[in-house]
Amino acid sequence: MTLLLDAGVWVAAGTAEDRYHSEASSLVRERQDVLAALDLTLYEVANALGVKHRQPRNAERLSRLIVRCCDGGRIATVDSELVGAAVDVAGRHRISAYDAAYVAVAQRRGWQLVSTDIRDLVSKGLAVTPDAADYP
Repeated sequence: MTLLLDAGVWVAAGTAEDRYHSEASSLVRERQDVLAALDLTLYEVANALGVKHRQPRNAERLSRLIVRCCDGGRIATVDSELVGAAVDVAGRHRISAYDAAYVAVAQRRGWQLVSTDIRDLVSKGLAVTPDAADYP
């Protein structure tokens, strides 16, 4: 099964101080053949690491890693259908359109969404954490 990693998981993989660093970095190292991302993820990583944490080199390195790991059609791009689906998901679950985009892509493609967002995604059963033991 393909694992759609949200930006929080990628950032955790690249940030030693993150709560999920060990599990996220293991996923990225050991499951590269089944990892996926959204094109949105690249911007979120750039914002989180490059802007908020003032680590532009780390943001660039991680963005290159995302592209390399998700090569072969596993970087989902935003289109009008996805926007509509994301708005629907956002309304039903009271989450942001950004988070809902991940959910909509995972549902559309039959991918497992992996997230560090406990409040908005994991607690609502929309994603699993990087340390979940039930990956196929």
